[in-house]
Amino acid sequence: MNRPSLEMADVIRNAGQRFIEKSRHWLTGQHLKVLRAIQCCRTAVLGGHLDECSGCGHRVISYNSCRNRHCPKCQANARKRWIQARTKELLPTRYVHVVFTLPRLLAPLALQNKRVIYNLLFRTSAETLRQVARDPKHLGAEIGFFSVLHTWTQKLEHHPHVHCVIAAGGLSLDGKSWIHPRYPFFLPVKVLSRVFRGKFTAALRCAFKQGKIGFHGQLQTLATPGAFSSFVRQLFRQDWVVYCKRPFGGPEHVLRYLGGYTHRVAISNQRLVSLTDDNITFRWRDSAHKNRRRLMTISVDELLRRFLLHLLPKGFVRIRNFGFLANRRRKTLLPLCFQLLGSAPQTPSAETSTGAVPALWICPKCGGPMVIVSFIAPLTVSPRSPPVALIGPTNIQA
Repeated sequence: MNRPSLEMADVIRNAGQRFIEKSRHWLTGQHLKVLRAIQCCRTAVLGGHLDECSGCGHRVISYNSCRNRHCPKCQANARKRWIQARTKELLPTRYVHVVFTLPRLLAPLALQNKRVIYNLLFRTSAETLRQVARDPKHLGAEIGFFSVLHTWTQKLEHHPHVHCVIAAGGLSLDGKSWIHPRYPFFLPVKVLSRVFRGKFTAALRCAFKQGKIGFHGQLQTLATPGAFSSFVRQLFRQDWVVYCKRPFGGPEHVLRYLGGYTHRVAISNQRLVSLTDDNITFRWRDSAHKNRRRLMTISVDELLRRFLLHLLPKGFVRIRNFGFLANRRRKTLLPLCFQLLGSAPQTPSAETSTGAVPALWICPKCGGPMVIVSFIAPLTVSPRSPPVALIGPTNIQA
């Protein structure tokens, strides 16, 4: 894939230092560390290696990536590795996509308590799916699925929600048969919405009583039990959004589908259009008007502020497995699912099973495999990206 003409790294190089000076009152060490990592990704600052084609001898320098999970450049390889690891777990059945969204009223509280609220979102959405699916009135089975946390809209606004990809059907509660769904949309959306709302608000009240929720700035007025109870009651005045798409195809379609949800960052480099001294223009998809492609221009400082809203807490796991795909149950229940569906797990390719080291990439001259011939220490050659670095090693501390 060709390198985009404009990247988040270019934005940070051109306006990052100015943004930091203006925003020091709220920036944390994690914010600065991520900005630094994105700026240095695949430049000489991190070192690299010299690749040579084993066919024609063509040589190219490749710089190391930062491997930060918030970096737009690093997510393509991470997504590819994750999908390859999950291939053998795909069942020979259709799959369903369900989205659980927190109401807008909760967004400010979630922003101040990311670890607590996001964990509650994962837990209560999974409990909702499993409880409704186990009910004999709806499916009467144990389902298996994975959930992915997203916290943004196409405009980079804060919008916490989880995408759940579920095998359409499940194990009977006695583990002796595979049960197929009876509804076109797998499980009733209204039931999911009400159960999810009840479970989340109950868990939120419990977290408050345990002192796990912090209140800062304008939210300090909610710190008393009475004010917080009144706030929670407001959450029952509207239906919560649970969206269930029609079941899509079998395993061959799932792999393509997963790539769009598993390792996204808030905005990809491909969406950036133009950069001036003060403003940046990017593409966004207008879901309210049949997903029409539109352009939005905002200040560079605002773009960086919105981007940093979506940093995850250190060590936070944003892809989780539940039901018969849960880590503790997958080894025994997944083979049973394959057996009941009259199939067998996909076997690894010969290259993977023998442990062979694949070529780094294909030679652009002759199509032969490129291999590493030597390593380059950090800062021994000029950076790959031309703009002068505005965020130097002495300006940012991890």
